[in-house]
Amino acid sequence: MSEVNLSENAAKVLELIEGMSILEAADLVKAMEDKFGVSAAAPVAVAAAPGAEAVEEVKDEFNVMLTGVGDKKIQVIKVVRAITGLGLKEAKTLVESAPTAVKEGLPKAEAEELKVKLEEVGAIIDLK
Repeated sequence: MSEVNLSENAAKVLELIEGMSILEAADLVKAMEDKFGVSAAAPVAVAAAPGAEAVEEVKDEFNVMLTGVGDKKIQVIKVVRAITGLGLKEAKTLVESAPTAVKEGLPKAEAEELKVKLEEVGAIIDLK
């Protein structure tokens, strides 16, 4: 632990705290929280975080990304039109501008369903 420049009073307090039992220190923290209207919960949580297991965030929104068209460009355009409701010209432009998002912010099941539909006609799809 690195040395910190403390005032004489702060050094004395720290020395007193070192001599306390865990229960006494916990009571002291509670008394300081009550006296000064603060909470030590946030610093304790931050201190505990590095040793804690990382919890994987569950992703609930997916983007269907068209990364390649394959050999059946016309069929891919037809499926993109059906999925997005775009006109022929807009769907063609979207398909030709791959890699691009076909639909964004979808639940996992819907995104996987669209992925299957597009892959059936030869498109290369990523879910992000």
